[in-house]
Amino acid sequence: MRRKGLRVRLLLVAALVIGLVGALLAPANARARQRLVVYTYDSFASGPAQAIKDGFEALYPDVEVVFLAPGSAGETLARVIAELNAGGTDADVLVGISDTQLPRAIDHGVFMKLDRSLLPNLAKVPAHLDFDDTGHVVPFDHGYVTIIYDSRVLGEADLPQTLEDLTDPRFRGKLIAMDPRTSSVGHAFLMWTIAEYGDPGYLEFWERLLPSLLTITGGWSAAYSQYEAGEAPMMVSYSTDTAAGVYYAGSAHSRVLTPKGQAYQQIEAAGIVAGTDVPELAHRFLDYLLSEEVQSLIPTNNWMFPVNAQTPLPDFFAEYAVVPENPVRLDPRLIEENEQRWLREWARLITGQR
Repeated sequence: MRRKGLRVRLLLVAALVIGLVGALLAPANARARQRLVVYTYDSFASGPAQAIKDGFEALYPDVEVVFLAPGSAGETLARVIAELNAGGTDADVLVGISDTQLPRAIDHGVFMKLDRSLLPNLAKVPAHLDFDDTGHVVPFDHGYVTIIYDSRVLGEADLPQTLEDLTDPRFRGKLIAMDPRTSSVGHAFLMWTIAEYGDPGYLEFWERLLPSLLTITGGWSAAYSQYEAGEAPMMVSYSTDTAAGVYYAGSAHSRVLTPKGQAYQQIEAAGIVAGTDVPELAHRFLDYLLSEEVQSLIPTNNWMFPVNAQTPLPDFFAEYAVVPENPVRLDPRLIEENEQRWLREWARLITGQR
């Protein structure tokens, strides 16, 4: 009986030890899994983000990728800046800052400098797309901001041929635009008008354009919802929208305008947020963004062009996605010197304070 009692006590002790070891090990294992927090904009989060998360975690099983989307690209950048100013941010990586927004981010110390030796896939990106000579971000896709229209509402004879044509009274309330302070698409369109009309001529153009604007939304997603609902037959958007319509709905009724063969070239970039605790992991993530595996997702998930030159385009995308004859881009140094003033002047005009 004593031996049986002893055996029982030993078994109980062993069970307690095993349970205790398991309890101690479980948190340790959980802590051993690195967490990478990626801030991005809303349509990227609902587009390729999940496939990117799954692919990266498959490569690195000890890593958990968490995507957070505070809003549009401009709103996401503003969130990171506000968090850094308040003492710190959870963000390790920011995906989706446009080339026109980069000067603001650098002014606020958003990004750390990159170690490009840790980004071997960057060698597959053409030099003209690798726009950041300060070394803070890398491009991951590019596209063209222009005007799209509903061909069921506007016929060929009705279309504007220039930006100036958009101010014609026949287009009153027929265009949806985006706020350049919160939307990268809206920001690119504002830069296009500055390139076309100069400074301060762009303000005079916007004053003439105001009657044609149905609304100015905070971001692209809200604008597209209104456009798809038929609230206006034109909106500021991307030259890939016809391709998207064919892909999702088998319809090419949304068509692309390139006034005078123009559209504003937008390059989207990603960088590592200053103060991250996982810089090496963040570099691996950026390099993964430039891989063919991820770049092949871009055309049909983010509706932009890949930056990796070794990534083939789907046939239908190559057919319907428009590349303008005369792409427009402002000198980044000009944007850096004037952006905040341009945004203030634009906002005063729009709110009637000019």
